[in-house]
Amino acid sequence: MASTGVIDDYVTRLSRTLKGPRGPKLDLVTEARDSLLDTAEALEGDGLDRAEAERVAVEEFGSISEIAPGYQEELSISAGRRLAALLFLSMPLTTLMWSVIWRIFPTDVADYAARPGWFVPVARGLDILQMLTGVLGALALVALGRGLRRIRRPRLVTRSLAVFVWLMLPVTLALGTALTYGSHGPTGFSDYPPGIGVGLVSYTFMLLQLYCAARCMSITRRRPVTA
Repeated sequence: MASTGVIDDYVTRLSRTLKGPRGPKLDLVTEARDSLLDTAEALEGDGLDRAEAERVAVEEFGSISEIAPGYQEELSISAGRRLAALLFLSMPLTTLMWSVIWRIFPTDVADYAARPGWFVPVARGLDILQMLTGVLGALALVALGRGLRRIRRPRLVTRSLAVFVWLMLPVTLALGTALTYGSHGPTGFSDYPPGIGVGLVSYTFMLLQLYCAARCMSITRRRPVTA
């Protein structure tokens, strides 16, 4: 039998209240709707009319203010996992790609001689920072997976990871810019297709990381939930 609208209104308000990745959010809202419809059909089978059955089903399910925080916690976990996976995959890959590029690019000996003394330590520091970020992503991925049984506030894991990304990326960009100027632009590198490709991939990863981090910070921000 068609819904009279009580459940539909409830699910719509729940969907508008929740913030998170589209797929997981749709799954949660669909699961809630199916559960409400099953309850309403059972109550209707016991003799209630459809409108009353839906009203009772919604009351038994709980108000938006009661249900939303738990659902929002699940969405923050999903968002955190996405960011952690992105860091785990992209940061070591970026380091590896640049390492390969600088090994195969035919750099003139004079270019090496023109580099300042701080160039190599800064380059190594950047590599270490990127690798450690990848390791942090792996740890967060574990924490938001199997580690959920021991973590009381997974929302803080997601938010902390997002804050770290927003602090780390400007540092990475600053170090990368310093290395670019410190290398005095190796002869022919600006027209070197592999170098251009790796640069585009690196900036794409950076934008994705910033976007995911911003989403995580928005999702994990405390906001009042109305009944």
